[in-house]
This record gives sequence, structure tokens and C-alpha cells, in this order.
Amino acid sequence: MRRKVVSILLIFACFLVQSALWNLFTFTTVRPNLMLVLIVSFGLMHGSRSGMLIGFISGILVDLLYGSFFGINVLLYMYIGYFIGKAYQVFFDEDIRVAIGAVAVCDIIYNMIFYVIKFIFGARYSLGAFLVRIMIPEVIITLIFTVILYRLFFVINKKLLETEQEDQESSWLLR
Repeated sequence: MRRKVVSILLIFACFLVQSALWNLFTFTTVRPNLMLVLIVSFGLMHGSRSGMLIGFISGILVDLLYGSFFGINVLLYMYIGYFIGKAYQVFFDEDIRVAIGAVAVCDIIYNMIFYVIKFIFGARYSLGAFLVRIMIPEVIITLIFTVILYRLFFVINKKLLETEQEDQESSWLLR
């Protein structure tokens, strides 16, 4: 139960920082994709099911506030959580390099899919301008935040695992 509450709080905290607080910084129009960092982190630490669930909830929040095409973020975030979660048993969650690489690849794929969708629906951006002005700066700033947030999420996950293990041991002793 504690893990679910913490997960919901993390989703809302990342969403709040990504949507509301980031608007206070007027020096850039690009914002980090903190929801993507959260989804990749949960996928790597807990597996496909958790990554997919966090992706679904995050996608709904993003689509409700920003979505010009409702459901696109839900699908993209769910698929990202699912496929990154497949690496759960292959990689160690302590290795931040895996998280950084996964976030970079996922952010590039996420932005390219959005570029194609917007292009299909009539937005005519130059691919070069999109890459230079939007995608590359977003990937860089998201990776900077990944270094900070992944460590934070890892520490929170470790504490939750310790308390869950203590609860299981203490309940076993009481029986």
C-alpha cells in the first residue's frame, strides 16, 4: 500500500514540476520530460507491469493538460514503460548508465513520433529546425534531470523495499 501511495505522489510531483513550475523559467521554451524519466525509472526498477501502469497514468495526465491528440501520450508512455520494463531482469537498477541510455533513446523516439503525427495532421516543421530547436535541447535537459531524479527514485525504491521486507519479517514473527 505504501508503494502505491508513493508512486502516485511521485507521478503528481513530476507532473507538477514538468507542467507548472517549469513555466517559471523563462530562459527556455524546452522543458524536460520528467514523466518519461519516471516511467523509465519504474520500468527498470519494477518491470513491465509497473512501467506500463505508471506510463498509463502519466499519459492520461499529460493528455488531459497538453494533449492535442488525446491518447497519444497514453499509448507512447505505456509502450515505453512496457518495453523498458523488459530490461528489468537483464540490467542492474543501480547502473545509472542504463537509465541514461534508455531515457535518451525513449525521448528521441517519443519526439520523432510526435513530429510524424504533427506532420500528418498538417504542421509543417522543418526536420532540421525541429531537431535543433526542440528535440536535441529537450533530450539534453531531460538527461541532466535523469542523473538527478534516477538516483532519487532509486533511493526511494530502496527504502520502500527495506520497509516492505521489515514488515514481512515482523509479521512473520508475530504469527
